[in-house]
Amino acid sequence: METLLARLPESGAFLGIMLAALLGGLSRGFSGFGAALVFVPLASAAVGPRAAVPVLALLECVSCLVFLPNAWRHAQRREVAVMAGGAVCAVPIGTLILAHSDPVALRWGLTGLVLLAVAVLASGWRYRGRGSAPLTLGVGAAGGLMSGTAMLGGVPPAVWWLGRSAPAVIVRANMNLYFAILTAAVTAALAWRGLIGWDSAWLALAAGPTYALALWGGTRLFGLASERTFRRAGYALILGAAVLGMPLWDPLTGR
Repeated sequence: METLLARLPESGAFLGIMLAALLGGLSRGFSGFGAALVFVPLASAAVGPRAAVPVLALLECVSCLVFLPNAWRHAQRREVAVMAGGAVCAVPIGTLILAHSDPVALRWGLTGLVLLAVAVLASGWRYRGRGSAPLTLGVGAAGGLMSGTAMLGGVPPAVWWLGRSAPAVIVRANMNLYFAILTAAVTAALAWRGLIGWDSAWLALAAGPTYALALWGGTRLFGLASERTFRRAGYALILGAAVLGMPLWDPLTGR
């Protein structure tokens, strides 16, 4: 037991992981996406992106199984399959970037991407054209690249589906089914790159109960929310996490 406890980070970093798991799980359970948008910036501020990304991948392996039955019933399965196919092909490129990148530069980059995504979503932008297989495949490839790099694969699909004015129940189901496919690919790629080890597995196990409770709470909140509340709550969580995850705060966290 002492050996296992020794694998956990210091108390401040561990509390940061727990906070990231709580807020990330709430966002994921409520909207079907946003776990990485919330978890990765916050957890990266505590333990760095190379530790945070594998932990979330392991947590998501379990949550995807929980959400899969409902997602299968309500999702636009053909479109999700095309998008997920593009994402899976691009994941290895993203993991290569993660393995050879500067941690601080990567954190600034993914914070910028999160802020850009929030700005696009909150602007009220809607895509008025017709969807096509090549366009859907391209959105998926962008998601796969961002997922392998920082588990931010939900950004392009979320912008795409929310931008097409899809009902909340469809957006949530699409995202859950998409993540079930993508998470399997990302976890395999991270393991192949040697980025998943006993330390990340133990940290994911420690954060698991908090994440599971937050998923349950987010799911309950979704049933009470209107379409407008669904979108606004997601934007607020994502924006707050991006700001708090900036390397700017490192002197306060001791990193």
